[in-house]
Amino acid sequence: MLTIRKRDASDKAATASLEPRVVVSESDGTLGCTFHGNWTTRRVAQVDAEMRQLEKRNDFKSLSLDFSSVARMDTAGAWLIARLINAYQTRGAQIEQVGQNETVKTLIDAVFEAVSRAELGKAIPQPNIVVRALELIGRRVCEAGDDFLAGMNILGATIRGAQMKLGRGHAVNPAAIFNQLDRMGVGAVPVVLLMSGIVGAIVAQQGAYQLRYFGADIFVVDLVGVLVLRELGVLMTAIMIAGRSGSAITAEIGSMKMREEVDALKVIGLNPIGVLVFPRLVALVIGLPCLTVLANFAALGGGIFAAWAYSDIPPAAFIDRLKVAIDLSTIFAGLIKAPFMAIIIGTIASVEGLKVGGSAESLGLHVTQSVVKSIFVVIILDGLFALFYASINF
Repeated sequence: MLTIRKRDASDKAATASLEPRVVVSESDGTLGCTFHGNWTTRRVAQVDAEMRQLEKRNDFKSLSLDFSSVARMDTAGAWLIARLINAYQTRGAQIEQVGQNETVKTLIDAVFEAVSRAELGKAIPQPNIVVRALELIGRRVCEAGDDFLAGMNILGATIRGAQMKLGRGHAVNPAAIFNQLDRMGVGAVPVVLLMSGIVGAIVAQQGAYQLRYFGADIFVVDLVGVLVLRELGVLMTAIMIAGRSGSAITAEIGSMKMREEVDALKVIGLNPIGVLVFPRLVALVIGLPCLTVLANFAALGGGIFAAWAYSDIPPAAFIDRLKVAIDLSTIFAGLIKAPFMAIIIGTIASVEGLKVGGSAESLGLHVTQSVVKSIFVVIILDGLFALFYASINF
């Protein structure tokens, strides 16, 4: 049998005692506020308008707050009171708080700090575009310095003797290096040959088209030979490897970082840099020079085809002229750059992979930054090599 009991006067009184109230008193330039009831999310809307009216009063030099009659309080109630404190503190009034227990005091202090920070952010004017641009440059310079130190740490840990021991029981074994060499080197052969052949053909076609006006069609061989062997062969290969293998390294290490597999390697006593970075870095250092050689052949092959098609220079004449136009220094000028570019690509990719956080957005951001930074630094390095070669007449 269901019995319905009407609310009596004691129930109504108990409910009324839980309603939030603020009792205001004024004396000698001091505004006194005594808080009663439950200042919680479900109830503080009842006193919000009254609290806003108190915030607007500016005829008092001090504010006294009494919390001894507060039954419960959460962040919503603390926010109303912190807003009142911030309004009077901004006008220079003295604030006095009594009757707080430890929970209420901690809650109000935390919310007041957030309210003050938000109000301070609104009060500070935004700097002009020049200052913001300089600030952005400064941040990027500091980030570049941090990345450089992280890269040096990775290089130092990679070449450390303890990480170069062979055998399956140690941090690195030859099987891992050959596996990465197959993926980053052999797997990249088709795209490197295709792109390099197309670039070589384009260079030869444009050179033949321009040199035709001077009757110097044969010098297209010099143009293609020197440009491909010294600059374009290794540079195009490094850019393609940065986009193909560099992004893969960052994604692999970043995914392991997200799934806490990197921490698991540390727990079982292995150095993540030796296990993850070393095989990939060695594979790049070996693979990139080999791919550069193949790219040079492919670009020269494209140049031979284009010169034959546009300038009627047969392949035999092209090769004979090529022997005169280049020498060993031209070939080695490009190949010397390849290991350095491989180290840069592998190091930057590993640094960005180890910086990945716990979200997919972070993974995508660092993969993008890995490719962009690698290509940028590779081009800068190529320019530095060009200046160095010019200074030593190489």
